[in-house]
Amino acid sequence: MKIVLLIEGKTEEAFLPALRQFLGRRLAGGMPRLDPDPYDGRLGKGDKLRRDVERHLRTGAKAVIALTDVCTGNRDFVDAADAKRKMHEWVGPNERFFAHTAQYEFKAWLLPYWDDIQRLARHNRRAPSAIPEMVNHTKPPSAWIRETFEAGKSGRSYSKARDAGRTLRDNDLTIAARACAELKAFINTILRLCDGECMD
Repeated sequence: MKIVLLIEGKTEEAFLPALRQFLGRRLAGGMPRLDPDPYDGRLGKGDKLRRDVERHLRTGAKAVIALTDVCTGNRDFVDAADAKRKMHEWVGPNERFFAHTAQYEFKAWLLPYWDDIQRLARHNRRAPSAIPEMVNHTKPPSAWIRETFEAGKSGRSYSKARDAGRTLRDNDLTIAARACAELKAFINTILRLCDGECMD
């Protein structure tokens, strides 16, 4: 089974190995083929998103899942519910399209691993919030992570591709899913499509 993931960029690509590892343990013998379609920036809007979804469904995907940030730089969305509603409006009625969003930013899903971020940055800065997905437009998760690296003793800046992957590589994705409702909803969509047992 092929599931296409419409994603925004490098951090989401770095997330995929951890996602595949997590799903592999839960879907023994029924692991889907996850095909990322990265946009190198924000996802398309309106007819562009609809055309991309329809193209993937025509060419063999069982489902298409769009994953976007609420914090896109353009303030297109008020919150996760608004983002999902607009994506469904743009695509139109389609039972094989699923919209998911990180509230407010994908990097929020890295915040439950703050100890690892501190270790990589070599800085002991406190975590921004007890609820990762509530770190918002005013100062998004990426700013917290970047500033921690820049203040740390690692001698380098935060790299989306390198450091997101390193943060996730040795951790259980269950930890982030339990702390981030939108991540859990995204994972459960994939599990349901594959007849797996959803996270509670």
